[in-house]
Amino acid sequence: MSQSPAKSGGKVRLLGLITIIIGAVMIVAGAVTWGAVSTKLAAENITVSADAPMFAGAKVTGPLEAFVQADVINGHALKATGGKTYAQLDKEDPLRATAMNGSFLRSSLFTSVIAFGVALFAIGVGALAIVIGYALRLVGAPRVAAVPVTAAE
Repeated sequence: MSQSPAKSGGKVRLLGLITIIIGAVMIVAGAVTWGAVSTKLAAENITVSADAPMFAGAKVTGPLEAFVQADVINGHALKATGGKTYAQLDKEDPLRATAMNGSFLRSSLFTSVIAFGVALFAIGVGALAIVIGYALRLVGAPRVAAVPVTAAE
């Protein structure tokens, strides 16, 4: 047994409204995450090294600065260890601690870069959900029957 167009249209409009609400929640969650990560990074008072290819001297508060600083740390650690990574250094080598610290710092900065990416993804999906929800509400809107116009005699 099929439903009347009015009932199914109402369900489509309700689904559209729910989709819009979910989209708005995702945008808010993404923005809050972005703000939290940025605030926590700023509180660490990390400054991009002077020898960085870009953002030199800038405070690390966003994904680009964090990525660049992580790359610079990698270069510094490799320079200090003669081009060897933590795994390539002998267990008794005192430079292994330097390589390990560099690796930990890079990992922390890359984690923040990933968090920024997830936040941006949530914002994008939220915006898409709002557009889809709006389209669903349009599709489910009641249709007004056209009244034929006849010429007056």
